[in-house]
Amino acid sequence: MKLSSSVFALLCLICEIVSLALFLRGFFPVPVKSSFSDKSKVTDFPAEPQTGSGPNSSKAPAPLFKRVVIVLIDALREDFVFGSDGRRFMPYTRHVMERGSSHSFIAKARPPTVTMPRIKALTTGSIPGFIDVVMNLNSPALLEDNLIWQAKSAGKRIIFYGDDTWVRLFPKHFMEHDGTTSFFVSDYTEVDNNVTRHLDGTLKRDDWDILILHYLGLDHIGHISGPHSSLIGPKLMEMDDVIKKIHASLVSKESEGTLPNLLVLCGDHGMSETGSHGGSSEPEINTPLVLISPTFRRKAGFEEPGVLEQVDLTPTLALGLGLPISKNSVGHLIPAVFEELSLREQLRLLQINGHQLSRLLQDSNPTFHKEVGYEQFRVAEKSHGSWMKLYVDGNTSEVLSNMGKKVLKQYLEALKAMSSALSKQLGKYDMYSMIMGMIFILQVLFLLLLAMPEALSREAVVDVPLASSLLSLPFYLLCLFGSALHVLVCTSAGGPCYLCSLPWVLVFTVIVLSSAFTCALVSMVARRMPTSNKTPTKGSDWTLSELDVLLLIGTVGHTLSLASSSFIEEEHQTWYFLLNTLCLAVFQDVCRKYFKEQRHRDEEDEGPLLPSGAKEGPSFFPAVELGMSPGSEKWLALATPLLTLTCCRLLRSLNQTGVQWAHLPDFGHWLNSGDHKAFLSLLAAVSLVLIFLLVQRHCSLVSKIALALGLLGVYSYRAAVGNVLFPWQHSSRAVSKGTVEARFVYVFVLGILFTGVKDLLRSQVMSSVLDSGRLKSRGLWEVYSGVVLLVALLFRAHNLPTLACCLLIQTVMAQFIWKKLHYDAAQTTIMHYWFGQAFFYFQGNSNNIGTVDISVGFVGLESYVEAPAIFLTALSTYAGPLLWACHLLCFLSSQRDRAVMGLGHGSYCFALLRSIPAVFYVVLVTGLRYHLFIWSVFSPKLLYEAMHTLINTAICLFFTFMDQERSARP
Repeated sequence: MKLSSSVFALLCLICEIVSLALFLRGFFPVPVKSSFSDKSKVTDFPAEPQTGSGPNSSKAPAPLFKRVVIVLIDALREDFVFGSDGRRFMPYTRHVMERGSSHSFIAKARPPTVTMPRIKALTTGSIPGFIDVVMNLNSPALLEDNLIWQAKSAGKRIIFYGDDTWVRLFPKHFMEHDGTTSFFVSDYTEVDNNVTRHLDGTLKRDDWDILILHYLGLDHIGHISGPHSSLIGPKLMEMDDVIKKIHASLVSKESEGTLPNLLVLCGDHGMSETGSHGGSSEPEINTPLVLISPTFRRKAGFEEPGVLEQVDLTPTLALGLGLPISKNSVGHLIPAVFEELSLREQLRLLQINGHQLSRLLQDSNPTFHKEVGYEQFRVAEKSHGSWMKLYVDGNTSEVLSNMGKKVLKQYLEALKAMSSALSKQLGKYDMYSMIMGMIFILQVLFLLLLAMPEALSREAVVDVPLASSLLSLPFYLLCLFGSALHVLVCTSAGGPCYLCSLPWVLVFTVIVLSSAFTCALVSMVARRMPTSNKTPTKGSDWTLSELDVLLLIGTVGHTLSLASSSFIEEEHQTWYFLLNTLCLAVFQDVCRKYFKEQRHRDEEDEGPLLPSGAKEGPSFFPAVELGMSPGSEKWLALATPLLTLTCCRLLRSLNQTGVQWAHLPDFGHWLNSGDHKAFLSLLAAVSLVLIFLLVQRHCSLVSKIALALGLLGVYSYRAAVGNVLFPWQHSSRAVSKGTVEARFVYVFVLGILFTGVKDLLRSQVMSSVLDSGRLKSRGLWEVYSGVVLLVALLFRAHNLPTLACCLLIQTVMAQFIWKKLHYDAAQTTIMHYWFGQAFFYFQGNSNNIGTVDISVGFVGLESYVEAPAIFLTALSTYAGPLLWACHLLCFLSSQRDRAVMGLGHGSYCFALLRSIPAVFYVVLVTGLRYHLFIWSVFSPKLLYEAMHTLINTAICLFFTFMDQERSARP
């Protein structure tokens, strides 16, 4: 079966996407859950030692608190409360902390540090699976045993105001609720006012037991302008006033003979130095936890906060309210909360917590008896029984007290050990799905590698022996073997298995496809085997040049570097190095060519140092097009690599990324500070003018006007949201959402895209091939300019120079390097891919989920709409690779002498360049699935690789469409 290179590459990428999806389904494990029963019950409490087997022996402990108010401030970093910011902006909270009626802690949140998984952790006590970061956009109802369900089942009346994620997770659990959307990050005022407006009325009422308030404004400010924004202080003062109002109300209702109330101040996650979250940096995982109640009595003065796990709050609140602990909770009690109780009551609570953890450990770990914590708990339980025997006998000596303290210490050590063991055992991998996904993606890579000579030949056609494979005996044997293996695995699988739950017809289709791939691979290998009498095939003149070797070594070297967690965190450094090396190699190429031309002026057939297999054709003088003398072309070509190096060096200083140096101030932070808004405004204006000058050259008059007005709208939008200033505007002007200005830009984006698509369609009905090609090329450039305008709108003001430099490098490289040196399509594609990867990091992105700027998903929107928010966020994040891929498509289509094979070569190279790191990374994370940094470093990178593969598939789809269009013309 013969396929064009572009169609072949697209089909390979589609198979790769399916394989990656299967691998991801098996890799992201099912969280540790107990299988004893669905929910904990009061009857599950263990009997207290030496109290017999009567009904009172296993009764629930009495509650410690009458009412609980939980104030959860989204993205509340610990230094916002315990640091200098807390002293300045939260004076009342600090005053309460220093009075001695509170306990303060730094609660560590496990990655991913996004809202929905953190809420699940706080209410269930379990560590959610990493894939919950994806589910964060559309949270389903939580069916797992949790604190909210336990409280409702016990008759507790619960009121909730705030983030509507709670309402989606716990439908019909609240007596009263008012949810606000958490994704419209442009709003940081009304979203909190909608919570606070209920406070006065609710605090006066006596018909509730638990009040939960989830404030979102601080998180939204972080997404908009970062943790050092001038908006942070006023928001913290607003939250301090809320704490003061709630605490004063609770204190006024305290009375003798009743249980005390509890006020909990906490955050779901922190905030990175860029204002985002999702990763595992210290500012993102360290959150404050302040427990305020008159039952706490300690020395007055500021208490240095202790460190604990965020999930430790769940069992503490459960037993504090007299409720069973959630079955899947991995947290342990906070001892300071119960230290005012009698020794017997403290031991009883620790025994209940230990019993729950030991049961979960038994159910999730076949070798539970070898765990140190489990052995320690058994020893502590026996010692507890001995202590209870002395206690029941009426022994009141000091020996009893010392023995009780020893048992208390044994329990605490056992609980910490079991909690730690359960936290490390995040879940069970579906190895069958992982291995099958890995096999499929390896087959795709081998298929791409074996097809390289044909795919990069002049014909750009690949002969895949798929039909002959389907009629071979090995194919049927492989199908039979695969079916038998599937039955064997599914009947003996002891853990979760996704493939076993699929319909048999679908599984058999996968087995047939895999068997056909295997046979096709064997046939292609046999065809490539050298024989003594074999004649060379068409396209076998494909050879490697010096630059090909450099590009190959760079790509493979970058892929191998991902085997280290440190290289993943600092991957941008690898791309910066490769880009610098490429620029120096191109500079050497230019020097060789022009000095040779000077020495051999009379040789008309002087070719480039790096042969492309295509003749240069008509003379091309880009300097003439730019209004310069032909003699200056040499110096412009020599200056191009140096200009590129200079731009890249400046862009590196604009956004610090990675982990090791992300905390250091960069030029972007300097620009975004309030003192330099005038300079940022000037820089943004200059960047927008440069963008217009670079993009408009290939557009029609109508598109040029639309582009100019659209870029003016971009500046107006940034001025409306307070990022930049107009000359006549005062900096004290009220900040708006900029919805009107953004929609104004959207109109011109759609207009330019419509004009480009119209030209592409008109080119199909034109009889003249030359006119059709020109119109099609103009249509592609207009579509490209529409994408550029949209990216300019989404980029933050300080990132507009990044976009301008991207377009400048594309222009000079196309004019003086790729055209004049006549690099072939494969070399040009690899260069575009490298530049796209580097600009991904120049934007400020990293392999950390926390650097994803979700605020761009709401540009021009009044409320959260899922589809456009996801599209805009993805477009902004991958703007660098997308712009370079779009430029490549426009550039190759404009090269009429090699457009047909160029598009096919480009599509194939994109598929191969994406497959190599994807396959390597799938194999790597399989081998390192129990690595210490698997969830904090390797898992986010795996999600980025999967998303990048999906983006590349969309790019290759467009390449294939344009390639098939050209091939269809006579």
